[in-house]
Amino acid sequence: MSVDVLFYHLLHQPLESALPKLLLKCLERDWKVVVQTGTPERCAALDAHLWTFSGDSFLPHGTREDGYAELQPVYLTDGPDNPNGAEVRFLIDRATPPPLQGYQRAVYMFDGNDPDALADARALWKTVKAEGFNLTYWQQTDSGGWERKA
Repeated sequence: MSVDVLFYHLLHQPLESALPKLLLKCLERDWKVVVQTGTPERCAALDAHLWTFSGDSFLPHGTREDGYAELQPVYLTDGPDNPNGAEVRFLIDRATPPPLQGYQRAVYMFDGNDPDALADARALWKTVKAEGFNLTYWQQTDSGGWERKA
């Protein structure tokens, strides 16, 4: 089975607003998810944020420190691990992708207002395309939704 690799170009809302919505969609589909951050500090900050991002809901998730990694519907890490057997891998903060075989989807989210992040996303697009993955590119709309561009 080929992996679908989705690029999400953040323009108008920060990752902290966009990511929880996408994670909730994955959980609605009964997909386990692993979110790979660029640093341990970002992983800890995201962990705190996902408990409080909304006044009326939260995202069930865990980290290595929480234990029971295999039971977490959303697992946060700063490394290549996948202890919950996730079907979907999110890569944020310019995290280095591990091998993507074995996932149904890989989602690379990048800040379009950061020239370095944009350059990294373009380079990763070329690499992933050359490896033969199915690619789609989504650009954030003014309202925070997504429009497919490629």
